[in-house]
Amino acid sequence: MEEKEMDYRRLGNTTLEVSEIGMGCEGFVDKNEKQIAGLVDLMEREGVNYLDLYTPNPQVRSGLGKALRGRRERFLLQAHLCTIWKNGQYERTRNIQEVKAGFEDLLLRLETDHVEIGMVHYVDTMEDWQAVSEGVVMEYARDLRERGVIQCIGLSSHNPVVALEAVKSGLIQVLMFSVNPCYDLQPASENCEELWDEKNYQGQLLNMDADRQELYETCSRLGVGITVMKAFGGGDLLNEQLSPAGKSLTPCQCIHYALTRPAVATVLSGARTEQELQESLAYVTASEEDRDFAKAFAGFPRMSWKGHCMYCGHCAPCPKEIDVAAVTKFLNLSKAQGSVPETVREHYQLLAHKADECVECGACEKRCPFEVAVIENMRQAREVFGTGR
Repeated sequence: MEEKEMDYRRLGNTTLEVSEIGMGCEGFVDKNEKQIAGLVDLMEREGVNYLDLYTPNPQVRSGLGKALRGRRERFLLQAHLCTIWKNGQYERTRNIQEVKAGFEDLLLRLETDHVEIGMVHYVDTMEDWQAVSEGVVMEYARDLRERGVIQCIGLSSHNPVVALEAVKSGLIQVLMFSVNPCYDLQPASENCEELWDEKNYQGQLLNMDADRQELYETCSRLGVGITVMKAFGGGDLLNEQLSPAGKSLTPCQCIHYALTRPAVATVLSGARTEQELQESLAYVTASEEDRDFAKAFAGFPRMSWKGHCMYCGHCAPCPKEIDVAAVTKFLNLSKAQGSVPETVREHYQLLAHKADECVECGACEKRCPFEVAVIENMRQAREVFGTGR
């Protein structure tokens, strides 16, 4: 039997051929240079040529730059504008001086003079889209494209109505969008309350939200390629105890679902280890039966994402510099396990700032698009992991 190899898709109307399985930058966070190089080696061996880089973490950028030496041309980089590193943590900005400095730092640390996709970072409201599209951020992106510093302009969003407006504008060629069977049931709204309205989950699973369906179809019609984030719902869809669907899916099922949406070109794996990346890469050789998600979907009860942390990082910046998403991830891993695995405890102890430093200011909860009870999670983390250094 002939061994299957990675399949590639054209990214919308661009000239770029991208691997169906791509790599998110989450896997490089908290890794040393050797570990980063190991992940890049695996990507190269398995034909993964598409890499998203939203994080402004300077160590990640520098480590990746070194790992790409001598093979930069083998990878397509989706790098974000408007994401910067301030006071030791990620922050989104629209300040053009900060945007320019952040992007110049990215190029310097990646040891390159260009990236394939310049992605305007995290636009979820119509007001923000109008400010971006009519202001200096888009002007800067277009200038970068004209000078050949970026090949294509992209945009990342979780809101299908805002994303649709961007797609219809003709200003972007690539859309980074959150695609999974739970998100696709949710109505578009700038008011997150409506994302979990009970009436929105009373229909059958495949009754996709009309705005999302229109977005996918419009992207296909206009030739805007979609790169998928959060295909596994922050990992929760893979765990029956954590999944709001009440049942778990496999990575292959989630990937196949995303790849069957119109205009989708690549699914970005948020793999944090080589083993996790291999689990996503198993899709390449998986049978049609292993890829099939319809039977699993038919058995799902009603779903709601309310209160589920997606580990998206939108809760940042924390005034005490706590990595809220990481603390919550470790807390959830411990809950799912029923105890605190030694590796989880070790990783938690390596955090520069821990849950016991939380002053319960509530800033994170106001920014969270999923209404996560962050303060309560920090209290639970203190109980689970203790307060000692």
